[in-house]
Amino acid sequence: GEELVLGPFQGGPACVRIAPGKGVCGAAFASGETLVVDDVLEFPGHIACDPRSRSEVVVPLRAGDSIVGVLDVDSPITDRFGPDDVQWLEVLAGDFCRLQFG
Repeated sequence: GEELVLGPFQGGPACVRIAPGKGVCGAAFASGETLVVDDVLEFPGHIACDPRSRSEVVVPLRAGDSIVGVLDVDSPITDRFGPDDVQWLEVLAGDFCRLQFG
């Protein structure tokens, strides 16, 4: 559709809908690129769904050529996500999409 809608999640209360290009999730959705933010307080337009979040990695979920969602992982620790984390989250996202969308 035209916005991201919160699906299953683990953690505290979160936003329910995010427009493409808005916040870290919307930016990853719009660009189709994985985003790693070492300190979300420095990300222009960050949406504070969980005030404890300090770093974030967002991986687009693809069905063919379409972005159908994002995998969003937050941490209360700045600089939490490194290249190994990103690699494995991208593998997980890819495997999930192959199982769901073929």
